[in-house]
Amino acid sequence: MKKLSHVDEKGKARMVDVSAKASTDREAVARGTILMNKAVFRLIRDNRVEKGDVLGVARLAGIMAAKRTAGLIPLCHPLNITAADVQFRMEAKTHSIAIEARVKINGRTGVEMEALTAVSVAALTIYDMCKAADKGMVITDIMLLEKSGGKSGTFRR
Repeated sequence: MKKLSHVDEKGKARMVDVSAKASTDREAVARGTILMNKAVFRLIRDNRVEKGDVLGVARLAGIMAAKRTAGLIPLCHPLNITAADVQFRMEAKTHSIAIEARVKINGRTGVEMEALTAVSVAALTIYDMCKAADKGMVITDIMLLEKSGGKSGTFRR
């Protein structure tokens, strides 16, 4: 089992020192899903939600969240993100929306948390904008799909 990097030799939480690491191109892709009732799915699909363009707002919220991850997750490093994108795939059979975030940097530490945060906040934004019509929505299966760059190399689910 690998040693956890965010704890010191006494088991106390710490921010990892990345100053000796080389800067490399790094990328991470995360995905999650939000499930809803048929009526809300159609409202979003047809852009008829009273609060406005749900997916447009959720896309911006996800990108903003990626940029602010260090302010939300205590031991994350502030990163100079070079690209962030959030995309949606509407799934009519399941009345769900798949959310995928891709984040890139050239830096000394990875962007997995930024991609995961982007997906999470995009899903929460969809929930917030549609909760008046469906409080039973479910946010599920948020996961890292892939990451590349850095000493640990490539990961693909």
